[in-house]
Amino acid sequence: MNLASARISIIVPAYNEAEVLEAFHRRLGAVLDTLNCSAEVIYVNDGSTDATLQAIEGLAAQDARVALMDLSRNFGKEIALTAGLDHAEGDAAIVIDVDLQDPPELIPELLRVWQQGYDVVYAQRTGRAGESWLKKFTATQFYRIMQRVGRTPVPRDTGDFRLLSRRAVLAVRQLREQNRFMKGLFAWIGYPQQSVPYERHPRHAGSTKWNYWKLWNFALDGITAFTTIPLRFATYIGSFTALGAFLYGLFIILKTLYFGVDVPGYASLMVVILFIGGIQLTALGIMGEYLGRTFNEVKNRPLYFVQRYAPAAQHDAPPAGDHD
Repeated sequence: MNLASARISIIVPAYNEAEVLEAFHRRLGAVLDTLNCSAEVIYVNDGSTDATLQAIEGLAAQDARVALMDLSRNFGKEIALTAGLDHAEGDAAIVIDVDLQDPPELIPELLRVWQQGYDVVYAQRTGRAGESWLKKFTATQFYRIMQRVGRTPVPRDTGDFRLLSRRAVLAVRQLREQNRFMKGLFAWIGYPQQSVPYERHPRHAGSTKWNYWKLWNFALDGITAFTTIPLRFATYIGSFTALGAFLYGLFIILKTLYFGVDVPGYASLMVVILFIGGIQLTALGIMGEYLGRTFNEVKNRPLYFVQRYAPAAQHDAPPAGDHD
């Protein structure tokens, strides 16, 4: 597509990011000013408790490209991304975080690769400046696990920063599951995809909203959403444990027949009971994770509600309202 006739939507989820919004929009606006196309910037306020909403309103008053979406409460980043994509009207949509770890200056390169015919152009990190070794290690291991156990390969070292064509956006809109792992959904839709390498920067201001507990739950959502390997693992480990218990029982019977009854061993008995009990609880926990997610899906609740939507002044936009 000719970039001069294209319309670009920038999706920016924000939760308690008042400290960095102005600096982010300044850099983003400078990039958009250099592009030979029209653009809208959809800021999604995900139930912030600081001055994020007021900051977005100030940006909208100064820049006609800014659209404001205020969700009714905090639904989480994955839902905020979904809400933004539901309202994106451009020929391509770009998802980017507001903390400036992902540089807006990479957007022209994403657009260049998109013009080559790719539907999804994802920014792939070559470095993660400003992050601890533990976070880098756990992130690397998570992507390796996803690539090995998932049916849909998720690109390594890739966050949400990416471009989606109109066709890809419409495809993602059809996926309405409650427990959303957007990186996996972006990969699952297929279509031609291409990476663009970049160096991730430290956070410009404020603090991350992702602690290790949230990252752990996020990893569980990703694994359970795209593979049933944990359930199979529980089946296999249970089968092997049962086989081991059967063989050990046979050994005890033969030993008793040939050598008589020994004094019962309390320690060995407790070890066996605790081991088997631990395996059973682990298997129940794995099944519980899948059952809980099934419970959330069958309720079929809307993904989010919009408290207020103010489209960009220079764009025609869909009417405000509740979306599922």
